[in-house]
Amino acid sequence: MPQNIAPAWIPVALSTDLPVASVIPARLKTASLAIWRAQSGAVSAVADRCPHRGMRLSHGFVRGEALSCIYHGWRYGKSGNCLAIPAHPSLTPPEAIRVATYRAGERDGVIWVSAEEVAADMPSNEGFVGLRSITLSATAETLAACIGADLIEDAIDWAIDGMRARLLTAPSGEDGALLVHLLIDSSATKAQKIAASTALETLRRQAEAAANRGEAA
Repeated sequence: MPQNIAPAWIPVALSTDLPVASVIPARLKTASLAIWRAQSGAVSAVADRCPHRGMRLSHGFVRGEALSCIYHGWRYGKSGNCLAIPAHPSLTPPEAIRVATYRAGERDGVIWVSAEEVAADMPSNEGFVGLRSITLSATAETLAACIGADLIEDAIDWAIDGMRARLLTAPSGEDGALLVHLLIDSSATKAQKIAASTALETLRRQAEAAANRGEAA
């Protein structure tokens, strides 16, 4: 199991961003991942690199319960093993050909990844729904300071015009970027969703401005 991301559940995407039979990229500190959803709906996470020629698997495609590389079509299962090599249809791929896998799952509309084989339960966000995700150049502490809220286990509770909202944060890449998922009350109206999305953009500008001034770093 790869050990280059933190040993805890990390929010990498919203469930709505990963339809059935699709794959998306995710960046975490020193790990680039391909997150994919099989036809059955199961979510998997693998290193974003095909062992054959190094092509990003997040550029690939999902058919049934397998993820295929866009380059030469090498097909991988949920456990990371190579299932088939189109150029050699009669060959049974050896077990040594496999892509590194991460533990993945989803709860309350959020997709989580863990580097641990056995981890605690995924965090609960019952009563919220995912609205959108952004990446910004500021720390989670700076983000929390901008709205006068507490950062608790990489989550920030936020009231937007009296409506409940929550920000889930995770480091994204080696450049210090921060991935932020906005969750809002599941009873929110369309107008409230628009207002929340606008508020998030304003918060992004405030946090990046504060980071540039060296505040709450």
